[in-house]
Amino acid sequence: MPYQHQTGSTVGAVTLRALRRFPGRTAFTWGSGTVEERLTYDQVLDVIGRTQAVLAEAGLTRGDRIAILSGNKVDAWCTSTAASASGIVVTNLHPLGSLADQAYQVQDAGATALFVDPGKYEQRGREIADATGLSTVFSFGPSGEGADLRKACDRIGASRAIDVADPAELTIINYTGGTTGRPKGVERRHEAVLSGTRSVLTDFEFPDVPRYLAAAPITHVAGTKILPTLHKGGTVHLLDGFSTTTVLTAIAEQRINLALLVPTMIYALLDDPALDSADLSSLEVMLYGASAMSPSRLREGHERLGSIFAQLYGQTECYPISYLSRADHARGLAEDPGLLTSCGYPVVGTAVTLLGADGEPVPTGDSGEICVRSQGTMDRYHDLPDLTEETLAGGWVHTGDIGRFDESGYLSIVDRKKDMIVSGGFNVFPREVEDALTSHPEVSTAAVYGVPDEKWGEAVHAAVVLKDGATVEAEMLIDRVKELKGSVQAPKQVRVLTELPTTAVGKVDKKALREE
Repeated sequence: MPYQHQTGSTVGAVTLRALRRFPGRTAFTWGSGTVEERLTYDQVLDVIGRTQAVLAEAGLTRGDRIAILSGNKVDAWCTSTAASASGIVVTNLHPLGSLADQAYQVQDAGATALFVDPGKYEQRGREIADATGLSTVFSFGPSGEGADLRKACDRIGASRAIDVADPAELTIINYTGGTTGRPKGVERRHEAVLSGTRSVLTDFEFPDVPRYLAAAPITHVAGTKILPTLHKGGTVHLLDGFSTTTVLTAIAEQRINLALLVPTMIYALLDDPALDSADLSSLEVMLYGASAMSPSRLREGHERLGSIFAQLYGQTECYPISYLSRADHARGLAEDPGLLTSCGYPVVGTAVTLLGADGEPVPTGDSGEICVRSQGTMDRYHDLPDLTEETLAGGWVHTGDIGRFDESGYLSIVDRKKDMIVSGGFNVFPREVEDALTSHPEVSTAAVYGVPDEKWGEAVHAAVVLKDGATVEAEMLIDRVKELKGSVQAPKQVRVLTELPTTAVGKVDKKALREE
């Protein structure tokens, strides 16, 4: 623990300072055309101050925990910021999570109040309250469930926003995406969250004045770009739900110059015939994360949209870890194809090593578990001491991802440690098979996973989504993998689906595919 004079600021303090620097600028917009709405920086500051007063009136004080269930609503962001500045810990519920997981998260985090977006989640909010016994429930607007937070803010009147939190205090309990089992609560302090914000501002290629499109859930990685945007005096445009039409319309109408999408969203854009006639001239940076993009689809995106793609890599336990710039992508497409499977260089303030099964660093070019050290890492898993000790063994955060460094220091993710398939005694990394499948011109996206098999131990299976109007036989795809990767990595079965199941944060849900 640093000396007191070496501690930094808090999430609330940094946010309030940004809002006070640009009082007349537009902070948030949402909607489209004649129904577009907006809030200026000083209006957001006013909402935060009023919300803090409502929280205090409800008896919520420093150290308490609240849960938020919402889509991409400005109310949710303001409530989270107000709580953080009041020293209250926030846990965001997965918007697409099951009732069982959401109720578990509320109880596991020790939340004593629930805040709900009634437009989408009024019934689910009621079910969570019933399942957990919560009596303090607020809704973002009129609802049959809980008190109306907006009405309470109007009643309470103007109240100055203040920060009373401590940098060393816990500010958020994020829960993992649930791709490998029940979500785990990841505790992070103010200093850890702000470390991630500094890395984003330092390494990521933000425009001078960002006009940021938040299309993925802001309760997760998309939300980590809001504070950097406000710090630079920019504007956040909120999309409450993804569709290719709303994304293309928003970019054109709002002159968006920065966006963050997960690969499945980008594939959908590339497959939409409307893309060719859309006005995307303002777009400078398209960030993607949550999973890698296939090299063939990256090449297609670069040819059609230009040098706008940049990749971020991180986890709930440590964010961000590395960044692959637009220039790196362009060089990968022009002369060094290996860069297209890389996730870039470690960001400022983050140390990365690759450890073998013996806990020792592996030689350059060999694969090992990606392990990190950073001020932006988690403190611990909530109430999971054994798992915490395992994950933090040796003073490193063990990510569970398998990677390798090249001679130039670029990091590549080979695959998830838990996703690796052992078939007939051979290690098969799903990502390599997925890249082979998506290199077929008729395939939009693919997911590869292992299923129990009496003969092989695990058999390689795949699910693919074809491009609109495309047809291709499963055997042809299996043969393509055999040609590119060999028979060991070729799927025993390929299923053609209309879409791949995804988790709440946009990752392909391989657990669901296995269960099917």
